[in-house]
Amino acid sequence: MLKKKLNILVATNHLDKVGGTETYTYTLIEELKRRENIEVNFFTFKKGEVSDKIENELGISFFEEKRYDLILANHNTVVENIFKYGYTIQTCHGIFPKLEQPSKFADFHIAISKEVQNHLSKLGYTSKIIKNGINTKKYSSTKDLNKQLKNVLSLCQSDSANEKLKLCCDKMGFKFTKANKFKNPSWDIASLINEADIVVGLGRSAYEAMSCGRPVVIFDDRSYFDSVGDGYVKDIIEESIQFNCSGRFLNKKFNVEDLQNEFLKFDFRDGLYLRNYVLNHLTIEKAVDEYIEVYIKKNNFFLLRKEYLIIWLWIKSLKSKLFQHSKKELLYRLFK
Repeated sequence: MLKKKLNILVATNHLDKVGGTETYTYTLIEELKRRENIEVNFFTFKKGEVSDKIENELGISFFEEKRYDLILANHNTVVENIFKYGYTIQTCHGIFPKLEQPSKFADFHIAISKEVQNHLSKLGYTSKIIKNGINTKKYSSTKDLNKQLKNVLSLCQSDSANEKLKLCCDKMGFKFTKANKFKNPSWDIASLINEADIVVGLGRSAYEAMSCGRPVVIFDDRSYFDSVGDGYVKDIIEESIQFNCSGRFLNKKFNVEDLQNEFLKFDFRDGLYLRNYVLNHLTIEKAVDEYIEVYIKKNNFFLLRKEYLIIWLWIKSLKSKLFQHSKKELLYRLFK
């Protein structure tokens, strides 16, 4: 529980277009704003579509304070520019992109999955896992699933993955829709998700689909990694999430026939199961609570360390008799 109002800065390298980290940043700021004891600003190098929404829809101001109690940063580039303005926590969302690598200037690191935590550990950084948080009110079911699979939505980012999925759907008689964020980005992706019976994608795309009560197939072909997936994940959701639903749990290659077999596993009742999983484990409210808990623990440790330093200097001054200062003077000398 917070005892005072906190000034928090949320910082992300770019907010010029729709993407996973950009959506997460908006969702995080939205939840922070909702809390009465928190004032929040944002920072980015690249303004655009998402930062406009943050300013105009949420009413959040761009970087305006000289000091912040807590900085929640998403990329190493921003850490290196704003760490001097407050206690900085860097959240690492992946293991491959350069922007996601840990910065030595961060005071602490958050990993969004066990895979990322292991990666940080190998690089010499201690971290805590806080999973991606979803706004489950925005991402909720507004349309019942068909009992038999009819509509497939692809949130894949590669042409090769979408070509396989289109061929698969044509063979099985399913309606195929794709929403590639690089070619036809949509801020209202929840509406598209709710038109589908099953959603194909990775990472946050899968989490948002599950929050809408949609079964998911984890699969895509990303430029930084081989074309692999975990497939239909209802029975292995815990294991897949340890790898941020990146497909690197099973690490399986899928051809058209394999994808057909995954679609045959569809059960409309799995949508409710996955929705409940998100409500129990992946809400933005839970994520923000965990960030605040990390800040309080780390801040209390920092204050305790200050007190020990004060006491140590006090005793040393009495023993050595090198100077006779009041506690107030010692504090000034210690922290000036």
